[in-house]
Amino acid sequence: MLLKSILRRQYPQPRFVYGSIRWRDPTRRELLVELRPRRGCRPRCSGCRRPGTTHGRLAPRQFDFIPILGIAVTFVYAMRRVDCRACRRVVVEQVPWARGKEQMTEAYKWFLAGWAKRLAWSEVARLFGTSWDRVYRAVRHAVLWGLAHRDQTLPVEAIGVDEIAAHKGHRYLTLIYQIDGRIRRLLWVGVGRSEDSLSDGLQRIRWALPSLKHVCSDMAPGYLKAIATWAGHAVHVLDRFHVTMQLSKAIDQVRAQEVKRLKADGKEPVLTHSRWCLLKRPDRLTEGQASKLKELLRLNLRTVRAYLLRRSFEQFWDSADPDTAQRFLRTWTTQALRSRLPPMRRIAKTLRRHEPLLLNGFRARGQISNGITEGLNNKAKIALRKSYGFRTDEVYQVVLYHQLGALPEHEFAHRFR
Repeated sequence: MLLKSILRRQYPQPRFVYGSIRWRDPTRRELLVELRPRRGCRPRCSGCRRPGTTHGRLAPRQFDFIPILGIAVTFVYAMRRVDCRACRRVVVEQVPWARGKEQMTEAYKWFLAGWAKRLAWSEVARLFGTSWDRVYRAVRHAVLWGLAHRDQTLPVEAIGVDEIAAHKGHRYLTLIYQIDGRIRRLLWVGVGRSEDSLSDGLQRIRWALPSLKHVCSDMAPGYLKAIATWAGHAVHVLDRFHVTMQLSKAIDQVRAQEVKRLKADGKEPVLTHSRWCLLKRPDRLTEGQASKLKELLRLNLRTVRAYLLRRSFEQFWDSADPDTAQRFLRTWTTQALRSRLPPMRRIAKTLRRHEPLLLNGFRARGQISNGITEGLNNKAKIALRKSYGFRTDEVYQVVLYHQLGALPEHEFAHRFR
């Protein structure tokens, strides 16, 4: 079968025909494919898409196409100038295989974007003899097309809200995921982790809010306010991971304070190398860490009291129903407030302040899991590392939508079968 026949079948170009095909240079593996306007077809204005009168031709332009059998393929076409009566000006004609002044065909953009999902962008650029910037433009094209054609009729019953560190210097991105049983995908990503940032995101996905039943987030005040304003009708569940993390931070603060106190009193530094044996789960301790923890539990230390309080709080998550959980939470917070440990007192006050949201987790048990959000966050961090290149907010947003957005793809998208 001739290459021209394959192109006609797989990539037909309305109003244009494939002409001669030749090697660019006998020493290079690159084919030049000529395109010509079909006889009798008038050029179309690139602005209004209406037919116009030919007003001369420009020099031939080249457009990169998908490689075939390891051979680079380049389209060659001399663009016509169009005298458009509707626009009242002379413009360059519109062609179906490329947009504007872009030197990549639509099919080639989707080809690069497909590989960029699976490999690092720099590796894609190296494999196909192109640049990182062109890979980025291809991915951005795929993301913008996917967002414009995303199905907004699919009900969204549960979302997870979280932030990830994107830059050095405490610069964050806020992410909204769909985490119900239908699909797990990124719905929106924005810059910062403030109330305004999340409010903007919830407004952007307001098409998903009417069907929303559950929202999962951490205890950030800005997030709580934005969710109450825009998704107050949904059951708001606090993320278990972030509650556990706050307890771990409180223990670490107590340990650091006690290390300084023991050193100032000239006592034996028994808490040296004890951080991770206090913060890790018992079933994940190494043999040395387990031995160190056993020694510490025999001592009357503030750090040990904080550790035992944290360990006892684990029973809260095993409560059978909201009433049992409420009784346990109030008993535990009372003990923490009487512990004379400022970090544990602060976390106890925080948990009491957010008691209704903590209990919502038991009302929504079996319907929403905050572990899904953390899993998607891990994938997001991997995606950011794969992109390399320029570390800007726009690039990061494109990366995350491309990898986690479950966006629809054009028929040009390369299929791996």
